[in-house]
Amino acid sequence: MIVAQQGFRDEELFVPKQILEKAGHTVKVASLLRSKATGSKGAIITTDMAISEANPDYFDLIVVVGGPGSAALSENQTVLSFMNAVNIKKKKIAAICLGPMALARSGVLGGVEATVFPSAEGITTLKSSGALYTSKKIVVTDRIITADSPEMAHEFGDSLVRMLKK
Repeated sequence: MIVAQQGFRDEELFVPKQILEKAGHTVKVASLLRSKATGSKGAIITTDMAISEANPDYFDLIVVVGGPGSAALSENQTVLSFMNAVNIKKKKIAAICLGPMALARSGVLGGVEATVFPSAEGITTLKSSGALYTSKKIVVTDRIITADSPEMAHEFGDSLVRMLKK
């Protein structure tokens, strides 16, 4: 499942989604509301579900994308509770660009090496949430992947597929 919000960064959603689907995975898109969402570059997607409708048991991997709308995800209690539930179940989790802020605020990144888009807010959020911030472009752990920018969308997507093969 990919979690995106109005103002998502287009390539951070569509590139990994296409890579996952090409590898044979079914991908659902969730947002704060079940509605259409417009990306920061103008792409439009109709979400499959609201995050409040999602059940962590039904997904092998949860991905949070960034973009200008991602702040709404990292400040929404339903999203943070969902990410915490996913983490408790030891599911695979990933985020790109500013998406790792939602992981950090939900407690997923505590004690975990992670990266984020190199903004003051992103870095501060990771550090204050107990993440071991690094300026690497992508960080892959046993079950968590973080990437720092839209330029990493292809490598991020490939890393998601490799993680699901494990």
